[in-house]
Amino acid sequence: GRILHHLRHRLPDERTTVLFVGYQAAGTRGRQLRDGAAKLRIFGEDVSVRAAIMTTDALSAHADQAEIIRWLRGFARPPAMTYCVHGEPSAAAALRDAIEQQLGWRCAVAADRQQIEL
Repeated sequence: GRILHHLRHRLPDERTTVLFVGYQAAGTRGRQLRDGAAKLRIFGEDVSVRAAIMTTDALSAHADQAEIIRWLRGFARPPAMTYCVHGEPSAAAALRDAIEQQLGWRCAVAADRQQIEL
C-alpha cells in the first residue's frame, strides 16, 4: 500500500519517527524495522533507516491471553475442540496450553494453511 511509498521517502530522514501501534509479524518489513534493521528493501532497492523507530502496545486491538481465557469462561458449554489460528507459533502454543490447563478444554494450534472441517 501507500505506506511503502512513505517509508521509502521518509526512512532515510533522521527527523522522521515511525511509530508502530500494532503487532508486526515475523518476516515482515514492520518486524524488521521494529527489530532495528539498518536497511530495508523496498521496491527492489535498499533504503537506509535513519528514522527513529518506536513502538507502543497501548493501542493494540489484540486481546492478551488473560482476556481470551476470561472471554472463553463465559461460554455456556465448552466446544468439542478449540483451535488457535492466529499469532506467532510460540504464542499460539502458550495459549493452547493455558486453555487446556485452565479450562480443561481440548485445544490445538492449527498448522499454517490447515483446513479444518467444522
